[in-house]
Amino acid sequence: MAKALVLMAEGFEEIELTSIVDILRRGGVTVTIAGLKDGLITGARGIKIQPDAPLDSSRELYDIIILPGGSPGYVNLGNDRRVIELINKYNSAGKMVAAICAGPTVLAKAGILAGRKATVFRGMETDLKDAKYIDRPVVEDGNIMTSQGPGTAMEFGLALLQRLTDEKKAREVKEKLMY
Repeated sequence: MAKALVLMAEGFEEIELTSIVDILRRGGVTVTIAGLKDGLITGARGIKIQPDAPLDSSRELYDIIILPGGSPGYVNLGNDRRVIELINKYNSAGKMVAAICAGPTVLAKAGILAGRKATVFRGMETDLKDAKYIDRPVVEDGNIMTSQGPGTAMEFGLALLQRLTDEKKAREVKEKLMY
């Protein structure tokens, strides 16, 4: 069974985090939400969520690491050296690395998007630095998958599920969601 690590920082985008986690869990993926701090974490719209574990407790490499966006969530992720180190560790190991909304700017900050195709929340294209910006809801380039924002979260979650499981499982979940 596939395993996903989803990072959560103060100011995360609620729709992105919850949609992705929900879709992956419906598809049988084991998901751990790792908070940058202990206790409840408040999203960009004031919704408080308790992460499954603190980030420092996560020692194993999962199949994928996922960064939601949200402001100032993406800034908090990008300013945490542990997050940058994890992104590089996953990328170096050939594991999947995924981010949505402003989250791809953290991947750029980690230096893993140079020369790669990626998307980001519209208006933040220059923050992708040396990546090749593609204006599509979901963009895949090898082990990296990016998406544009809250409105693309379900499509992104289903694309992640398909990569972590298979097309049949993603289609089943999509049909049950009436998407």
